[in-house]
Amino acid sequence: MAGVLRFSVNIIKGNAKPLVKANVPVIIKVCGISGKTLRGENKIVKPSPFPYKTKEYDVWSAFLDKTTKRFDDNSKMICVEGPICSGKTKFAKELADELEMTYMPAPTMDDIYINAYGYDLRKLDDQLPENVKSFDNKKFCLQPNHRSVGTYQIRMYMLRVSNYIDALAHILSTGQGVVCNRSPYSDFVFVEALMRSNYISRGVRSVYYDLRNHTLPELMKPHLVIYLDVPVKQVKENIKKRKIDYEVQSKVFNDQYLGDIETGYKQRFLKDISNHAELLVYDWTEGGETEVVVEDIERIDFDRFGHYDEKMKDWRIMTEWEWCEKRILYTSDKADVMNYFNVPRFDVPELIREADDAKAVRDVYGHAPGERYIHGYNADMGDSGILTKTKYRFDFK
Repeated sequence: MAGVLRFSVNIIKGNAKPLVKANVPVIIKVCGISGKTLRGENKIVKPSPFPYKTKEYDVWSAFLDKTTKRFDDNSKMICVEGPICSGKTKFAKELADELEMTYMPAPTMDDIYINAYGYDLRKLDDQLPENVKSFDNKKFCLQPNHRSVGTYQIRMYMLRVSNYIDALAHILSTGQGVVCNRSPYSDFVFVEALMRSNYISRGVRSVYYDLRNHTLPELMKPHLVIYLDVPVKQVKENIKKRKIDYEVQSKVFNDQYLGDIETGYKQRFLKDISNHAELLVYDWTEGGETEVVVEDIERIDFDRFGHYDEKMKDWRIMTEWEWCEKRILYTSDKADVMNYFNVPRFDVPELIREADDAKAVRDVYGHAPGERYIHGYNADMGDSGILTKTKYRFDFK
């Protein structure tokens, strides 16, 4: 593995026996992340979190509620990456618990199809034309050559961007760090693998990169990326052990597709992200100890970079007001970023919804429980105080 990764990175075996280990200081820096085990009884004390999910944060709010007053050494963005079925979820949850950060799960198409009232719109598929029926990970595994694969992948990218913006909003509004299960920065790895297997067209790929090039510059790159390295052979074994029928039966997870994902991660993503964030890579073939990873994280000095260094550049904001502007963008003005997904492209047929199909979706979904009006305004679903409401928050999922 060390021969594949041709850039500076710590590569550490899951059982704590290092494969390659950069020289790092033994003394833990005060300016670094610390776990609750190290802190012991020294709890982090900070101002109360701002209720950004229920209360607007605007220019007037910024005059009264500053942003950096809640920051501490653990106010960091950490992203856990790795191939399918590599143990990311279990590890990320354990890491978030030890660092007393919020765990942000990877989004799924459930976030689109299950509405705020718990109703699953996929139940209505039998009333819809074939091209606009629901399409999620299960259907992709069983029908990877379906016309909807391109739309599915772009929707997944949209969800990852939305998820990441929510994570940024949480850090800036509460000061609590976040551990994300995957990020929008690595999503292209799967797009490239899909195209090489002819599951999507070059046109879909072109639309995807248009969206990527417009949305990623609006975000703040993570402080730390942790990559769990699992070889293709073990990934296939893990899929069998997980015993999800449609994954086990799927022809998608073959050597070519999984190998392309591994190559994309190691030859492109890790190399690029290491220019912007701290990077730890672990051999996770047989799993590993979260405590060992925490010890490695605690040795990182995130404040050692200068003004002109590329690493941590997004987090070296000079004035308090600029911090507040970022916070406004990721909370109240999230739509300004998500609106990039509404820019149409009419040159890729599989991404175009015909007028009759669009009308069918509107008619069928419009009569579903909780879909008649915007969330919070459906009296038949138990919403109250409707006449006194003057604002609503967009739900991008």
